[in-house]
Amino acid sequence: MKTNSIFKTIMTIIATAIITVVITTICIYSKESNSNTESSIGEAIRSSELEAKLSAIRNKIDKEYIGSVDENSLIEGAIKGYVSGLNDVYSEYLTVDEMSEFTEDAQGEYVGIGVYITKDTENNEIVIYGTMQNSPAKEAGLQTGDILISVDGEECNGDDFDTITNKIKGIKGTKVTIGILRDNEEKTFEIERRDIEVEHIVSQVLEDNIGYIYISSFEGNVAEQFENAFNDLKSQNITSLVVDIRNNGGGIVDECLEIAELMTDKGDTLLIEADKNGNEEITRADKAKVIDMPIVLLVNEYSASASEILAGILKENVENATLVGNTTYGKGVIQTLYPLSDNSGLKITTDEYFTPNHNKINKIGIEPDIKITDYTFNGTLDLEKDTQLQKAIEELKK
Repeated sequence: MKTNSIFKTIMTIIATAIITVVITTICIYSKESNSNTESSIGEAIRSSELEAKLSAIRNKIDKEYIGSVDENSLIEGAIKGYVSGLNDVYSEYLTVDEMSEFTEDAQGEYVGIGVYITKDTENNEIVIYGTMQNSPAKEAGLQTGDILISVDGEECNGDDFDTITNKIKGIKGTKVTIGILRDNEEKTFEIERRDIEVEHIVSQVLEDNIGYIYISSFEGNVAEQFENAFNDLKSQNITSLVVDIRNNGGGIVDECLEIAELMTDKGDTLLIEADKNGNEEITRADKAKVIDMPIVLLVNEYSASASEILAGILKENVENATLVGNTTYGKGVIQTLYPLSDNSGLKITTDEYFTPNHNKINKIGIEPDIKITDYTFNGTLDLEKDTQLQKAIEELKK
């Protein structure tokens, strides 16, 4: 998920007035986009102290700073820094360009190379946790676990996470040079950007009439894609199913819940959400079960957020489901995106979620029923090397 740049403490007197307006504007957005209820974001700040400090900084810049000043950069930097003060890696202010990119990703279409990245906060590194099927990144040979160290010759690390995606994306037909570190060896890939229509589902029939569905992300219309894939496998007479959410960093919670409903009984608890005041909202399945056969869910340390919601549901609610793999990432909080009036956005953590049995996920993860930590998986089906998948098949053969 994306994080914030450091707090830039420079601001002009004019910018001070503008940012005060922007912060006030942020306050009018509520969780429901059509709601007229004003939020209380601005109530917690001492606006007079903020303005005074920014003015003092601006005065010093006017007198001493020898470089040129870009007013818009100061404003955007100040807002980003303000939100970064939450010290929450999942909350961030999105500029107009970043908001457009975020929306584009959710819709599942963009121009780029087709790579999933995350920030390793412990080592301050940008790590590739997956490549999209049929993407330039996959064809070029980028792999899960590669550490991104440069883009077009410019070195990068975790501090650049907010801006690196825009550098990788670009105009269709142009090329980008990606530098990575793999097993302590530096490698360089020149990759041509092209239209990426994201397919989040890969499916096929394995031995002994076992169906296999890989979900790379819970974005776009993945629930519909999943159901279509299952129906196709069912027409080929499968009798059991492997659902693979390894390296799946999450996505849209509603898409995940739609998939979960296919495998759970009507009325079952799917998700418990708690807001900052401890108020809980319970989501239950309201459709009849569609998939009624033995299931193995494959998970690993890169299965996060919505993936962990699905893992918790299957572990606690579905008798004929078994979790195989490694302990999941441990992201048990939900972010809400608030569009702002200038087409920028504010994404903040608003809820914590729990499993159907009210077990905590955040910073803990979901433990599989059968734990296998020694495995090889890079997003591609490999029956010979993938020990977790081999175990899944073994369980379904019993």
